[in-house]
Amino acid sequence: MLLPTLRSVALVGGITAALLATVPAAAQGDALKEANQLFKQGQFDRALERVDTHLKANPKDARGRFLKGLILAEQRKPDDAIKVFTELTQEYPELPEPYNNLAVLYAAQGQYDKARSALEMAIRTHPSYATAHENLGDLYAKMASQAYDKALQLDKSNAAAQTKLNLIKEIFPTSPRPAKAAAAKPDATKVAVATPAQKPPAPVAQSPGKAAPAAKPAPIKPAAKPSNNPEEVLSALNRWAKAWSENDVPGYLAQYATDFKTPNGESRSNWEAQRKARIDKPRKIQVDVDSPKVVFRDSGRVTVTFRQHYRSDALSVTSTKTLVMVKAGDKWLIQQERVGG
Repeated sequence: MLLPTLRSVALVGGITAALLATVPAAAQGDALKEANQLFKQGQFDRALERVDTHLKANPKDARGRFLKGLILAEQRKPDDAIKVFTELTQEYPELPEPYNNLAVLYAAQGQYDKARSALEMAIRTHPSYATAHENLGDLYAKMASQAYDKALQLDKSNAAAQTKLNLIKEIFPTSPRPAKAAAAKPDATKVAVATPAQKPPAPVAQSPGKAAPAAKPAPIKPAAKPSNNPEEVLSALNRWAKAWSENDVPGYLAQYATDFKTPNGESRSNWEAQRKARIDKPRKIQVDVDSPKVVFRDSGRVTVTFRQHYRSDALSVTSTKTLVMVKAGDKWLIQQERVGG
């Protein structure tokens, strides 16, 4: 069972300001700034070249080393990234961010005990570090799901274990099976957040008095991209949460696009039956959305990341959720749903 990926700290600017004192101001030069910018743009090979240039002159710079760890993780070099973050925890044990990112890498490898230890260290060094607390909660969910699965393998009649496992699956929908690692392969649009959307082709104006030849009709131009109105997206998000809270199964399912990617690749009808069984019960459910962030993509889709507060008679969980939405007519509908940022 695949559960949500833990959140890494992807903003180098989040490093504690005390680190600046370890490197002269002049050393915080163009190479590191350029490497950070290239990293944000998804140009990881070039970013690594620039950060290595910076570290050659400033081998002890914690900011540069932290960025290098992030780049290596994005390049799918977890062992190298683990080495970088481990050295940072040894030299800067007061910083929670390297511990958190170690936990992310360990969890992706299935080393949950090491991930838990790293997160506990992050919280010990910084008790108010919300990201580490959230990751620890997600990690416990992963470990609990494994334990419940094992209990059911040993005793298929264990209704209590099945109920608890179902609750975890309800809060943390599994990722599509093609993704082998715990972290799903980043969407190609991820690195284009700061890039202005390309303008759609301009419509071809008809020349007065000239009709197009009947044998060669003019090609149909792509439809204009949906207007980037975040209020429309947030209204759709609230309709989804409201239908779920009111046990309104038809209203809830109506918020999903016809090409919705089901969590495990099952048929749409099977997925809808599972959701109906979990929602359409005589029990109280409350789903609240907090701090939504709307990002429009070049592909005509929109990504909404928010904090989801789920409460029922049996469970109360807060997690980060991401919805990928597409516009169908005048409505924004859910095309993909995952836990995590």
